[in-house]
Amino acid sequence: MNIQKTNKVAWHFNHSYTKLPKDFFVEQLPVKVSNPKLILLNEPLLKTLGLDKEALSPDAWGNIFSGNTLPEEAKPIAEAYAGHQFGHFALLGDGRAVLLGEHINPEGNHFDIQFKGSGQTPYSRRGDGRAALGPMLREFIISEAMSALNIPTTRSLAVVTTGESVMRDEVLPGAILTRVAKSHIRVGTFQFASTLNDINKLKALADYTIDRHYPECKAKDNPYLAFLNAVIERQALLISQWMHVGFIHGVMNTDNMSISGETIDYGPCAFMDRYHPETVFSSIDRQGRYAYSNQPPIAQWNLARFAETLIPLIDHNADKSIELASQSVNNFSDQFQIAWLKGMRQKLGLFNEEASDIELINELLVLMQKNKADYTLTFRHLSSDAILKDTIFKDASFKVWYKNWLHCIQKQKEGEETSRLKMLKHNPAVIPRNYLVEKALSLAVADQDYKFLNDLIAALLKPYEDSKVFSEPPIEEEKSYKTFCGT
Repeated sequence: MNIQKTNKVAWHFNHSYTKLPKDFFVEQLPVKVSNPKLILLNEPLLKTLGLDKEALSPDAWGNIFSGNTLPEEAKPIAEAYAGHQFGHFALLGDGRAVLLGEHINPEGNHFDIQFKGSGQTPYSRRGDGRAALGPMLREFIISEAMSALNIPTTRSLAVVTTGESVMRDEVLPGAILTRVAKSHIRVGTFQFASTLNDINKLKALADYTIDRHYPECKAKDNPYLAFLNAVIERQALLISQWMHVGFIHGVMNTDNMSISGETIDYGPCAFMDRYHPETVFSSIDRQGRYAYSNQPPIAQWNLARFAETLIPLIDHNADKSIELASQSVNNFSDQFQIAWLKGMRQKLGLFNEEASDIELINELLVLMQKNKADYTLTFRHLSSDAILKDTIFKDASFKVWYKNWLHCIQKQKEGEETSRLKMLKHNPAVIPRNYLVEKALSLAVADQDYKFLNDLIAALLKPYEDSKVFSEPPIEEEKSYKTFCGT
């Protein structure tokens, strides 16, 4: 299919990924759509990329972000990968996405520019290659909220409606999301490389990924072991950050774990309202494999699968290689605990590092679960007298905990006010609460009314500022919630 090309915008594409062996990708143009319309354009991200919104009209941007008109330097591909999906291994790949290339911004930083919902590819596995508007808007909302919370994430640049329908459980309006990432290399990419049974191709992928994301590893005595350790360290930090804000990814398959350490794939994800460690939102996670409290051990399980792929590279002696890789994976728990504990101390305004801190934190979580307390607002309200009005404060055990916590705060040399300011910087007031997201999506999809959606996004970009509209917890009937992957 012929795709019209344009160079009116200062795109600067590199295509380093296509220098890998041909097994890792196929050339694939996006499939044209009938009537593209630009719905959302992330202007701050556009500026970060060094692109000028005023260079094109909204219609022209819509044509670009639908794939109907491509930048001159774009060379679209679909990437191959594999993955363990709910524990079961499968060969996968970009079944509804194409990568235009790696755009280089004026500062010299590289960003993958990918269309999601751009039509069938050789990896579509009988799927239609398309995406519905609701899930694409959802990814835009939540990925940008995560970015504002300073949690590593892929970003959303634009959403375009296609003028065409997609069939899921019902007929839905189609859309395409433009996703921006450090790269789309996944644990599943390395699993795919392992299926090739060619150490040279595996080495090519590992060397490329090290050059792109972990160049410091090249100077180490064992670059591939250092690479494994670096990925583990980033994932330990990332998962701890998810836990700090009550985020539940919902589909932590190995193909959804980015080697760069970014959160990727916002399918059946959600933020927890009431605190409960076994919270699950995904309609397909019937066993709770990816429940809130299971995210750290699942991350470690995924990293073990990643480590297995590197065994041929870490050492020529397979037994020694397995021993070294196993030690690295086993270190994940300690690294996660250190990162999690550091973040929880920040949430509670603790500067001192006391051995008793872990007990103090866990006691609070138990009390929050017992009292069905709102995760976000309990921490936020602890920084002010607002906590005195929360239902949890009626619990005598909580009052004892509160007194102990105040004692810890007041004995610190930094002072109580400094602790409270620290808490305000680490406890968001606004998160993409499920009922708010659903209201925004319903108005947008059913009524083409985007005002509430845009207002919600604006509030989420300032998560540490209180909002009368967007800080409120759900009312009782809104607390039962299920999410769907949208594919």
